[in-house]
Amino acid sequence: MASFVLVPGAGGDPGYWYRVVPPLTGAGHVVVAVDLPNHDGVTLTDQVDAVVAAAVSAPRPVVLVAQSMGGQLAPAVCDRMPVDALVYLNAMIPAPGETAGAWWDAVGQSDAAHAAAVRDGRDPDTDVGPEAIFFHDLPDDVVAVLAAGEGRMPPDSLFTSPQPTRTHPTVPTLVLAGRDDRLFPAELQQRVAHQRVDVDVEILPGGHLLALSQPIVLVTRLLSLLDALCDDRPRVGRVSAPAAAAESRRCR
Repeated sequence: MASFVLVPGAGGDPGYWYRVVPPLTGAGHVVVAVDLPNHDGVTLTDQVDAVVAAAVSAPRPVVLVAQSMGGQLAPAVCDRMPVDALVYLNAMIPAPGETAGAWWDAVGQSDAAHAAAVRDGRDPDTDVGPEAIFFHDLPDDVVAVLAAGEGRMPPDSLFTSPQPTRTHPTVPTLVLAGRDDRLFPAELQQRVAHQRVDVDVEILPGGHLLALSQPIVLVTRLLSLLDALCDDRPRVGRVSAPAAAAESRRCR
């Protein structure tokens, strides 16, 4: 048994993971889908506190999965609680001290999204709504669920609070990108992952909301990561051999 700590993106809604939780729990694992505070004035540190409070007692090994803006929390969470593997999922991989608001220009998100739209034959000036950017690869029934929800917009304070940590964690790190992500094109994610965490990106089918469009693909990859973490195969990214051996022992 392992624990999967699932951190949602902007808005902090744990319901984002509703198609991923059943197959993970059905495989015998603990799942903590974190409900992030989203009120005016909330900071990244407040959200890190919420993740730690929800998951610090989760059974080991712990796999932390950070979606989109949830990536801004991941390094600080790894500093505050035991984490055996980190998965960035279409994530805003942060730089030490950077704000979430500064991230977009720092990585060139606008230019990358514009270039991807032109390449794919979309109009980058008109195809900008949620249907075009987020919902384009979702099944109709999932879109209906999203439309029936209230929707939670992140407060401005989240974009102005600096990174709570100055270093990246030295835990095994996997970066997953949706092949058809229109917000953070795969090419952008590849470049940022190389620059910021020195990890190659693994491309999966699906867009930005990959846990909703391709839940089984994602669950299968997470379970294979857990298998690798718990046996003697090479570890993914940014971890020393002694640390990897220690993590392998924790799985037994």
